[in-house]
Amino acid sequence: MGDPSAPSAHALSAALVEEAAKKSGLLWLDLPGLPQPRAAWHVWHEGSAYVLTGGEGEQPLPGLPEADRVTVILRSKDKGGRLVAFVAACEHVEPGGPLWDEVAPRLAKDRLNAPAHEGLLERWAAGSWVIRLTPTGEEIEPSGDYARVRPVPSPATTAGPPPRLAGGRRRAADR
Repeated sequence: MGDPSAPSAHALSAALVEEAAKKSGLLWLDLPGLPQPRAAWHVWHEGSAYVLTGGEGEQPLPGLPEADRVTVILRSKDKGGRLVAFVAACEHVEPGGPLWDEVAPRLAKDRLNAPAHEGLLERWAAGSWVIRLTPTGEEIEPSGDYARVRPVPSPATTAGPPPRLAGGRRRAADR
């Protein structure tokens, strides 16, 4: 018989999801109708990931605003390998609501390369969606090699050359 004080497998996976999501500003969404998962920057807040999509110059995540559930893949920040994949329930965060007032400024703070920070929240409220991704507790084994999938070009990326690597080796996927 197991130790009743030992954490359950669900508690361990929830802790892994939270820790991985907090450490990485990037997650991968397996969106309906797309041939490969799509990278998305996010903010983790109180048990959910929040992503922004749509609007001028923001990350394109086609199908996410209409999705009820989506597969989320979290990768290791160090090695790039998949740590955990899970199903998340999708919910729109309505502009002007208490959750919007709590989460949108956090997203704006992390959106360092926005075209213009002045009026950013108003622009998002008018033409973008903030989507809350809440883990359902259902972990999955995704097919494919997510470590080799590269982000698609997006206007929400940082312009300029990639950072230089000092004293290490590049992953095969980065070559």
